[in-house]
Amino acid sequence: MNLDTIKDLIDFAATLDLSDAKSAKEKLDAEFPFDSERVQQWGELMRVGVAEGSLCDKGKPPMQYSRISKNIPETNNFSCDAVLMNGAGPNHIHPNGEVDLCFAVDGEPRFDGNEPGWTVYGVGSQHIPTVTGGTMLILYLLPGGALEFVK
Repeated sequence: MNLDTIKDLIDFAATLDLSDAKSAKEKLDAEFPFDSERVQQWGELMRVGVAEGSLCDKGKPPMQYSRISKNIPETNNFSCDAVLMNGAGPNHIHPNGEVDLCFAVDGEPRFDGNEPGWTVYGVGSQHIPTVTGGTMLILYLLPGGALEFVK
């Protein structure tokens, strides 16, 4: 997976008002339906990247990760990360919100209780990201690359 593959997603994400997470998710669902060929192709490209060792090659279970891109002008100032999870990650705050695209890898996983698909966290939200019931491969988009870890 590379930036060219998801450029239309990044451009669309830049138009979303992440202070209204519910509305942002609805817009993502409408523009990029999870069951669509395009979105499923992104998931397959991510799975191939993991298998080849180019994605999620840092860390160790329950959370392996890699950076696809820093927040740069070409990404509308979004950072893009891939994460392979089958447990809990670190508690953190999203100063500018967060857009996640979650794919099942095995089992019947849920990300913070959500089925595979889009998950959006609003501006200033906080959580301990947790995958239960299996393993998920997640594409994270962070406006401004902003993330604050909570100790």
